[in-house]
Amino acid sequence: MGAVWIDLTKDTYGIHGAPEPKLVGKTASHGCVRLTNWDARQLGGAVKKGTRVVFMGSQNPAKTTA
Repeated sequence: MGAVWIDLTKDTYGIHGAPEPKLVGKTASHGCVRLTNWDARQLGGAVKKGTRVVFMGSQNPAKTTA
């Protein structure tokens, strides 16, 4: 895991930075969203606890809270 962890309400799911940016989008994950560390830091500074998170891209978007 990288420099930032944004915990989501679903157990073991989160948004985090990646220690090796070249692996973002290339390696398998068990429910996490990997960003570069600099993007994860920026996102972490832009949200607060309770921010609603919606994952788009499927017929049934997943909803959770940060």
